[in-house]
Amino acid sequence: MSQPKTQVYARPIRFVQTVPILRIFDLSKAKEFYIDYLGFAIDWEHRFESGLPVYMQISRGDLTIHLSEHHGDGTPGSAVFVIMSGLREFHREISAKGYRHLRPGIEHMPWDADVMEVLDPFGNRIRFNEYARENIENRTRQTAASKSPRGKRTHNKRPRSHA
Repeated sequence: MSQPKTQVYARPIRFVQTVPILRIFDLSKAKEFYIDYLGFAIDWEHRFESGLPVYMQISRGDLTIHLSEHHGDGTPGSAVFVIMSGLREFHREISAKGYRHLRPGIEHMPWDADVMEVLDPFGNRIRFNEYARENIENRTRQTAASKSPRGKRTHNKRPRSHA
């Protein structure tokens, strides 16, 4: 007699969030930069025991970053590209704090976006990118279309220029 077939329910593949892991070497300097200067909040901190390296999560709005003192986590000098809105307001907010180690500016880029780059005390760069309004609306429509069951993303096979 044959066995009844077991029905397997597959979950759709969906990437929900990307969380960069940035290497840090000094917790107090990390807190001064990320919490006091950039305005992130500490979600949690973890140490296997007292005196061991910390691994922590910080966030501001929808942006989440992990900071780690662990040797194998992240590479000093990494870069994170953050797409956002309200860049000028964010720039005004952090400029008013008078952080003595950094005074970033805003630069208009060839891809029709304004970018403010900050360098943390450990050599990691965060590039806050705000596309021009009409560019944001086009990107939103393209993203929504690619996520709909009928929308398809096409991949351009041409090599990219890194100039």
